[in-house]
Amino acid sequence: MKTVILIGALGKMGQAALTGLGNHNVITAGRSGDVDHIVDITNEQSIRALYEKVGAFDAVVNTVGFCEYANFTEMTEAQWMTTVMSKMMGQINLVRIGQEYIKDAGSFTLISGILNKKPIPYAIADATTSGAIDTFVKIVSLEMPRNIRINVVNPTVLVEAWDVYGEMMPGFEPVPGKLVGKAFERSVDGFINGEVIVVDA
Repeated sequence: MKTVILIGALGKMGQAALTGLGNHNVITAGRSGDVDHIVDITNEQSIRALYEKVGAFDAVVNTVGFCEYANFTEMTEAQWMTTVMSKMMGQINLVRIGQEYIKDAGSFTLISGILNKKPIPYAIADATTSGAIDTFVKIVSLEMPRNIRINVVNPTVLVEAWDVYGEMMPGFEPVPGKLVGKAFERSVDGFINGEVIVVDA
């Protein structure tokens, strides 16, 4: 049994990830709500405080990354930076700081998203930062110390979230959260490293 920090545990993607982590001691974290620890991934001090409070852990699974949606011609620098600081730098900092604390041969699992492969209107910031995270994981896996692994789950829209996102995504086929949970399970319990695990219908 591993000790796994699950960030974004109360969200739909976090709940999907949880279905694949049933064999482990899961420590939940998020920006608010009934979680074990509060953390803001856009704040370095908050990330470091989380790791110090948890102590010893084997894996970090992140399922959050806030994105702004707007037409490219209308998107402001502030909207871009909100997305970059959460979806991209927030996740990079989880790894950059976390590698100081995680056990030898531990693992990080990040989240990107299908929109960098199947774009839709108004989602350029989401698509761009998802593409950046996919690339980051592939390259940083070559530099991680102490046999630490890192992967990213790149899922399409969840069945459980279709009522929210379906109108934005005509022609997409949603997948059940349990299928996405299997991707997180592969990352945490397997031996793959530097992989973009695409979950699409």
